[in-house]
Order: sequence, then structure tokens, then C-alpha cells
Amino acid sequence: MATKTTKPLGSTSAAHLTADTRADLRARLSRIEGHVRAVRTMLEEGETCEDLMIQLAAVRAATTQAIAKLFEGHMETCVTSCVRSGKGQEALGGLKAALTTLLRQV
Repeated sequence: MATKTTKPLGSTSAAHLTADTRADLRARLSRIEGHVRAVRTMLEEGETCEDLMIQLAAVRAATTQAIAKLFEGHMETCVTSCVRSGKGQEALGGLKAALTTLLRQV
């Protein structure tokens, strides 16, 4: 049985995320990090299971939004750059691999 190997998305292009997208992602990740710390504190303080689940759902939603922002930035920079340079199929392959990984996590 053949094993499928995938390249990291960074291999599809020399393009990188814009400074604005990087700043947005840094801010989102900092908020997520703080939220996770707060949930850990809630756990240690004996908060209810329901409250913990609600907060963890909020963390998951924030993470999903960060992924969406990253995906959008990737499309606008890396994929666009690949298509312009004639490497559209390579970009599509990387994009498919990333989507497969993301959807497996849903």
C-alpha cells in the first residue's frame, strides 16, 4: 500500500503572509493563549463542567477563526504567487493537502 506524502504549504511559493495578516494572527493567537490560561484557572478553581465546556467551545471557535484568517492570507499571497508564476498545480496540491488535514480535524 502506497503512503501519501504531502509537502508543507510553504514549499509551494516564496511568497509570505502580509505584515497585516501576521499581525492579525499574532493578536488572535495571543487572545487564544490568554483564554486557554483562563480556562485552566477555571478548572483549578472548580468551575462547573458546563462553564468549562462553554469556554473551551469559545477557544475552539477562536482557533477556527485564526485558521480561516491564515487560509485567507495563504490564498491571497502564496497561492496567488504560485498561479502567477505558472505553479498553479503545485499550489493546488498543497492547498488540497492542507484542506484534507483541516477537515480531518472537524
